[in-house]
Amino acid sequence: MTGEPFADVLAANERYARDFSLRGLTGRAAKGLAVVTCIDTRIEPLAMLGLAPGDAKILRNAGARVTDDVLATLAVTRHLLGVERAMVVAHTDCRMSAESPDELHEAIASAGGPDTRALPFAVRAGREETLRGDVDLIRSSPYLGGLEAGGFLYDVETGRLRRVC
Repeated sequence: MTGEPFADVLAANERYARDFSLRGLTGRAAKGLAVVTCIDTRIEPLAMLGLAPGDAKILRNAGARVTDDVLATLAVTRHLLGVERAMVVAHTDCRMSAESPDELHEAIASAGGPDTRALPFAVRAGREETLRGDVDLIRSSPYLGGLEAGGFLYDVETGRLRRVC
């Protein structure tokens, strides 16, 4: 790619800003909801849940995992931004459903990437078991003060969401 590598998105932002309609929204979650989901581009959190901008806090990471960073972010949303419930939304056909971190490190190396063994990938086979464990982390956190939590599996082929826990 030659020239400015971000020219396309900066031009799109100019068009977006001309018709910007979110002025006046507060930082609070209007529907009292936080959604922890994956970075997968097949997931549109607001659309799949019938939400609009300002309704929910969306937290995304590889694998929709509840990490220490996610727990810290949920503590902020719970106590300062109006969040009363959290959905953890994993999905089918997720690359982070590896048998082990080593499997993912090897896949990156095989794709021509660098040695990533110093990076802590939160991978684990068994999406539903992982989802239950992550939801339990939220439910048992002393920092979240009764935050309601549920675990869901999103089917990337049908768009349907199924409650797991």
